[in-house]
Amino acid sequence: MRTVVVDKIASITQACGLGHELRIAEDIPCEEGVVVVVEVLNNKSTYNTLELTSGRMAKVAKGDIVVGALGHRKALFGYSGRVPDSIRPGDVIQMLNIGGVLGVCESVNAEKGRPFDCRVMGVVLQFPYLGERIGVPARIGYRKLDYDATLDTKGVPVIALAGTCMEAGKTAAACAIIARMRHRGLNVHAFKATGVSLRRDILAMEDAGARKSMIFTDFGVGTTTAKVGPALTRTMLTEMCSGEPDVVVFELGDGILGAYGVEAILASPDIRDAITGVVLSANDPVAAWGGVKLLRESFGIEPAVVTGPSTDNQVGVDIIRDRMGVHAFNAMQDGAGLGDRVIEAAGLAQKFPVRAAGE
Repeated sequence: MRTVVVDKIASITQACGLGHELRIAEDIPCEEGVVVVVEVLNNKSTYNTLELTSGRMAKVAKGDIVVGALGHRKALFGYSGRVPDSIRPGDVIQMLNIGGVLGVCESVNAEKGRPFDCRVMGVVLQFPYLGERIGVPARIGYRKLDYDATLDTKGVPVIALAGTCMEAGKTAAACAIIARMRHRGLNVHAFKATGVSLRRDILAMEDAGARKSMIFTDFGVGTTTAKVGPALTRTMLTEMCSGEPDVVVFELGDGILGAYGVEAILASPDIRDAITGVVLSANDPVAAWGGVKLLRESFGIEPAVVTGPSTDNQVGVDIIRDRMGVHAFNAMQDGAGLGDRVIEAAGLAQKFPVRAAGE
């Protein structure tokens, strides 16, 4: 056991409450969620920031001592990698995302460049036993996930945002919807159910007006899978529906067809029955067509509205409305229209009418 002073603490470790002076050990459990200290070995001109526990984005440079957590990632527009088979101080691994997931990179997206190489220094120790200097390896999350969690929405309307792939505009749409809901007087709770650990999206939802938020990382999951997705969603839906919100909005990170468990969530009858409306974010009209078809035929879900880059101008909006028979609104250009449509789909339009100017 030795002491190190670290420069940056990644947001994936937020629940650990770490300071900048840490005790580390060499015996590292090679498991997802284990918190480790690494030294950055190279500089990058792109994708070169790290989300800190404060939510701020900090530039990373060669020589930085960084705290992150072991994990995997399978991203279409990012890095793909896994937890190493074994790990010890001196090994070189990579930073797989800007939230602090660390692992062995196996595939690179050219736009992001090569990832940061990081030399492992040791596992972070925490000391949970009062009065004793017995250190245990730190792990992410405020509490462990209960795989047998039940679902109880208490009758609260639930809006889910799904996408045709990552970077399809889901978070922008969620924020536009939440902002409009708040303008119309609704108390909104929000969470992110799937993806790779990054708090940026739920922070944006809070900025838009969500009074309470959560993310899967809170339950010790750095990257979601089909195995954990349904249990995470049940747990967060039940918790978010407490506190008497008028509506709960949640984002399914990545795409419907992906490795992060979105399909498993939508295929779960109890979760599907709890969802009042689904917003589909699509990159283009063909993606919108495929997404609508997939929701209808594979899950029996009729999307309430389509948004995303496919609606960036009237051409796309008209194609979606005419060819698919689905409402379409652009989150950036007509956030109020999008929000109003979702409020209508949630059955809340009469209870929370549009306010006249000055009210």
